[in-house]
Amino acid sequence: MVTNDIAVTVRSADPLTRAGAQSYLHHTAGLEVVDPPLPPGRESVVLVLTQRLDEMTDAELRRLNREPGRPVVLVTDRLREPELLTVLEYGVRAIVWRVEATPSRVEQAIRAAARGESRLPPDLLGQLVANVGRTRRAALNELSAVLPTLGLTPREIDVLGLLADGLTTRQIADKLAYSERTIKSVLSGVMTRMQLRNRVHAVAYALREGYI
Repeated sequence: MVTNDIAVTVRSADPLTRAGAQSYLHHTAGLEVVDPPLPPGRESVVLVLTQRLDEMTDAELRRLNREPGRPVVLVTDRLREPELLTVLEYGVRAIVWRVEATPSRVEQAIRAAARGESRLPPDLLGQLVANVGRTRRAALNELSAVLPTLGLTPREIDVLGLLADGLTTRQIADKLAYSERTIKSVLSGVMTRMQLRNRVHAVAYALREGYI
């Protein structure tokens, strides 16, 4: 039988946590809890619940990143800055803090991931920019003469820096005196050239490589 429900697979090392999440999702309209292995070609949002990014969770996220059609929603207690960059590079679509993981918030994150959207707690990108960007910008200034060989142009860096600060496409266009279409073209070009999945991944890449 063909269904338009979003398939959701729940992963957790704690059986009680997994059972509780499955029980809620079973009674949520538009969602269907499925157990692996999935039928060939069936896409599924994977809900990963963990206290922290331990070795087991890291291996699981890395494995899921190699499987097409498996967007991940991560519910966790905390993430350190290097761990955040790691999970974003693994293709995690949405992150929800456990203390904020109400049923409705987790459901919204699942639906966003199924649409190919990214959803992060609002404090994460600001924290990265404040604690990582400041020290890396000094190193970037010393390398400004060779930026084209490193992959990003000054205009692309300006756009990604403002995106990391939380500005919308329209606000970035106004601030840089470009058209909104130009800003979208710049972001699309970066993601295509660097093989990045989305805007969040592009910001994470720019932070990791020291551009912003």
